[in-house]
Amino acid sequence: MIGIFDSGLGGLSVLASIASALPHANLVYLADTAHVPYGEKDDRFIRERVLNIGRHLVDHGCTLIVVACNTATAAAVAALRKSLPNIPVVGVEPGVKPAAASSTSGHIAVLATESTARSERLARLIREHAGTLQVDILPCPGWATRVETLHLDDPGFTETARRHLAPVLAAGADRIVLGCTHYAFLAPLLEPIVAGRALLVDVAGAVARQCVRLAATSAHGQGRLTLLATASPERLQAALPALGLNHLGTRLSGPACRASV
Repeated sequence: MIGIFDSGLGGLSVLASIASALPHANLVYLADTAHVPYGEKDDRFIRERVLNIGRHLVDHGCTLIVVACNTATAAAVAALRKSLPNIPVVGVEPGVKPAAASSTSGHIAVLATESTARSERLARLIREHAGTLQVDILPCPGWATRVETLHLDDPGFTETARRHLAPVLAAGADRIVLGCTHYAFLAPLLEPIVAGRALLVDVAGAVARQCVRLAATSAHGQGRLTLLATASPERLQAALPALGLNHLGTRLSGPACRASV
């Protein structure tokens, strides 16, 4: 069984890719909705949540863990791997490497939560994979919360995003990295803004491919999906159709349940 977790709904974009790549795997998705969003929390708090959730998923039979949250990966994936030395742990990092490798202008931008934007892990990614490029980091306060509240069709947000991206697009950035899993659900609003000037870069597919490599016996099951949330589990399940993920509903083993973790 593969355990996937995030602070809320954002990791569902990663879950969808994993479910497509591993159709027979039994999957558990845990949303820490009692503490969403992580992007505005300090690293110590995030590490505590990540360690508790990781142990909870392993105790419930998961043999592969996916930290489907850029903020949680930056703050705590190393601590989780140390805590669970016998369990493969896959993190989610902003797609700086593929963006840098494919950029023709030598200028990329990273959209990130406030926590990820100031993290040493993001700084290291940029040093290692985009050291010769111009890289702009754009903190995006409130964007993850917009996804959590399913306010995805607000014309006011489209204009806000247009103004937020205008300077880097005008300066020649041709790759825009979605540095938070929540932002994948904002892509339909962002794509018209960057069309003809830049490409959006997401890493959900790369995470799914890594899961395929590490899954081993976890790839073989009944294709069931269990949804857990630390608060309001019914909202997690109701979000599937709202986010265009109706197909995941066919794998549900039952209604979403509350997780005490």
